[in-house]
Amino acid sequence: MKFEMLFRSLKHRNYRLFFLGQGISLIGTWMQMTAVTWLVWRLSHSAFLLGLTGFASRIPTFVLAPFAGVLVDRLDRYRLVIWAQVFSMIQALMLAALMYSGRIQIWHVIVLSLVLGFINALDLPARQSLLVQMIDKPEDLSNAIALNSTMVNGARLIGPSIAGILTAVVGEALCFLINGLTYTAVIAGLLMMRVKPNARIEKKTNAFDNLKEGFSYAFGFLPIRHLLFLLALVSFTGVSYTQLLPIFSQQVFHGDASTQGFLFSSAAIGALVGALYLAGRKDVPGLERVIAWSPMILGGGLIGLGFSSRLWLSLAIMPFIGLGQIVQMASTNTVLQTIVDDDKRGRIMSFYSMAFMGMVPLGSLFAGILAEYIGAPLTVILGGVCCIAGSFSFARQIPRFRELVHPIYVRKGILLEIHNR
Repeated sequence: MKFEMLFRSLKHRNYRLFFLGQGISLIGTWMQMTAVTWLVWRLSHSAFLLGLTGFASRIPTFVLAPFAGVLVDRLDRYRLVIWAQVFSMIQALMLAALMYSGRIQIWHVIVLSLVLGFINALDLPARQSLLVQMIDKPEDLSNAIALNSTMVNGARLIGPSIAGILTAVVGEALCFLINGLTYTAVIAGLLMMRVKPNARIEKKTNAFDNLKEGFSYAFGFLPIRHLLFLLALVSFTGVSYTQLLPIFSQQVFHGDASTQGFLFSSAAIGALVGALYLAGRKDVPGLERVIAWSPMILGGGLIGLGFSSRLWLSLAIMPFIGLGQIVQMASTNTVLQTIVDDDKRGRIMSFYSMAFMGMVPLGSLFAGILAEYIGAPLTVILGGVCCIAGSFSFARQIPRFRELVHPIYVRKGILLEIHNR
């Protein structure tokens, strides 16, 4: 595989600026996420409060995503993304200030996690939709989405490890401060871009009519509907394992915050491999098979993690969890971005955010409650079984899926035939 093919979307100036700035910022984001979960566990030793914190940080995405999608289609996505980064930076610095003042309490963390959730509810669909405007050649879009996942998981590989070490040595405060400072990189990159205005809904139309149109478009078309349903299932039952890692780190493996960081980073290795695999693909047709088998890998990894009592074995299992999760998420993003009409892109990507990030808080809360009664290992095993069941269900829909998306691929000149792929 040629290097130029793997990183071809970096030839686009706007995307290159975004990639560099966001890559730095995401290291801080993963540091904060790791430090927050450990801080809550250290202060409370409550699986329920771990789940509640995850719930607070993402539930706004679930509730507000459809309305956020309408705003993204009606307003300037570029400006929305810039302001979202500014407010995210303020949230991180507030956490750092509370920690350094010695006044931090659980309710502070939960409230500020909720604030970040409101910011992300608008930022995620806006940022995903803006990605199309950064790429001059449509054929490079799938590579850009895959590289975006590579960037996320490269940061996921680095950030949690640094956070685990810093938390064990000097505490969580420095992680929050570093995260706040790293937002300057992505804000600077965004301000240096030259982005064309996006296609917008006529503002004279009723916003609720726009919302209704988005729902009808998303859930009335089988390929979009099944992509979103599978992603929602995996996010609810599978991705919530991250909130339980402090319990595994301390109670199962008898470690500390650095153990949690190593588990996060181990999953990121597999996710990085999966993202690079997708970046090396030349086209979109055929991704429906990838979407079908990836939750099976994730589910198998979760079952293995639940049964493992050895840290070295769990570190070997975590890459499969990361690979399955990121491949399904990024492949779903790519297919949706490819088949959606541009004037509805914000709304569809808001439903994507709702299924991906929005279902995680519900899963985190449910997993936290369930873990109180049956333990964290059995909770993740049940999640793995659900992921595998969803994988088989989606695979049964592939023939009809291909039949319906084929005319779209033909109209967009992607590939004329997909049934032989």
